[in-house]
Amino acid sequence: AACGTMDFQHRAGGKTGSGGVASESEANRDRRERLRQLALETIDLAKDPYFMKNHLGTYECKLCLTLHNNEGSYLAHTQGKRHQANLARRTARDAKDAPIQPQTERPRVDYKRFVKIGRPGYKVTKQRNSETRQHSLLFQIDYPEIGDGVVPRHRFMSAYEQRLEPPDRNWQYLLFAAEPYETIGFKVPSREVDKSESRFWTHWNRDTKQVQPKLFVHL
Repeated sequence: AACGTMDFQHRAGGKTGSGGVASESEANRDRRERLRQLALETIDLAKDPYFMKNHLGTYECKLCLTLHNNEGSYLAHTQGKRHQANLARRTARDAKDAPIQPQTERPRVDYKRFVKIGRPGYKVTKQRNSETRQHSLLFQIDYPEIGDGVVPRHRFMSAYEQRLEPPDRNWQYLLFAAEPYETIGFKVPSREVDKSESRFWTHWNRDTKQVQPKLFVHL
């Protein structure tokens, strides 16, 4: 589905980053960050059999026998060539050693299909906490014709995933989706989001059909 974006870069008070040719170290850092963001969306560390925290407080990959200072470093490692190659070899070996099981017919799953009806209405409010000096964004998205049993979903997307404009590491996108509406996205500063319980929440009002996510970002 088409993704409409709201550019905070050109709103009042918005700042843009300066241009320039990225150095090799910056390019490598951007690459590691892209890999980490990709891994965050695909890997649950609690269920990763190769992820282990040792007695020194660092992290180990039991598959590749590598050490990592933090979870982000480990996540980036899981998307690298070495880990992927070892993972492929382990998968092939396990498949070879596993006994042959009789094939069973898979149950057929019927997916609901919706006809898109356009973009939902929305309102965005920028605020600032006087005590913590954190900036916050309150989104109000209206889905009056949302499908039965559908609950709005949202996720963050890095600038390197989208294809609408040249990627800029200073920005990220917050996407909202709910059938039968088109997915919409908001361009927000690429800062660390405070995900503590009182700082990152979403309220879905089934009566008014409005979802209200609110997030705080670190300066």
